Amino acid sequence: MMIKHEGEGCSRRKKTDSAQKTDNCDSNLTVNLSSPVIAAFKVFQLELDTKHDKYERLVKLSRDITIDSKRTIFLLHRVTSVPGVEEVLTEADVKLDGVRQKIGMIAEEIRGEDLYQFHRAFTPGIQEYVEAVSFHHFIKHRTLISLEEINAKLVFVKDSDAKETAEGQQPIGAQQVLTFQVTPTDYLLGVADLTGELMRMCISSVGNGDMDTPFQVSMFLRQIHDGFSYIGNTGPYEVSKKLHTLRQSLSKVEDACYTLKVRGSEIPKHMLADVFSSRTSMIDQDEGVA
Repeated sequence: MMIKHEGEGCSRRKKTDSAQKTDNCDSNLTVNLSSPVIAAFKVFQLELDTKHDKYERLVKLSRDITIDSKRTIFLLHRVTSVPGVEEVLTEADVKLDGVRQKIGMIAEEIRGEDLYQFHRAFTPGIQEYVEAVSFHHFIKHRTLISLEEINAKLVFVKDSDAKETAEGQQPIGAQQVLTFQVTPTDYLLGVADLTGELMRMCISSVGNGDMDTPFQVSMFLRQIHDGFSYIGNTGPYEVSKKLHTLRQSLSKVEDACYTLKVRGSEIPKHMLADVFSSRTSMIDQDEGVA
């Protein structure tokens, strides 16, 4: 037989009465939509939604730029295996022009905005573009493209949206100039990634009988490494992190040049690429690279 305590029933009735009072208060509560506070929060909501939508559009543009830049890099690697280098470079120029058009869309999106509010949205694509355009420049000129040269090509002419022709305003159909400036950090990170592509180019060129490119690449990578050494740990965290990968690429290229110089006469040319590939994998295992 269950014994019901008198205090238990009282506490339940108090809780029920309290819940009913709360429900009545909630049902009688009305929001004054004309309140200045509500109006201010609606403005905040609109600003945040606009910013988030723009951020997502920039992320999508960055993804497209990354994909097109990677395709350009894959195309440029064909220069070690085809006789018509100029045809490959011309086709790469067309692809890079398409990438620049997408960068122009980024410039249009961030016009009048603080660049660093949205920088994280498009920095991966810009780094990949720097890698592609610097790889193209090296193949063509055997030098490193400067930040000024990259930014000089990121100037876009857009049709103005002006509809009035009052004094001091642009006439109908006028054009305006938009510029996009690659940040020094994005430039450095793109150049750091370039070293990996040059290492692959070095190995591929040896397999196709080109004995000059490995030594040119080795000297070029040494100069880049010396330049990054001046930055050291004082630069951005991403730069110092990629410096380790740069050293790996340099050591692989120098090892290939050593093998080519010392044992080049002993190994048939068609087997040199296999020797370099096997030695590269051994270096990766020694350094703990998967």
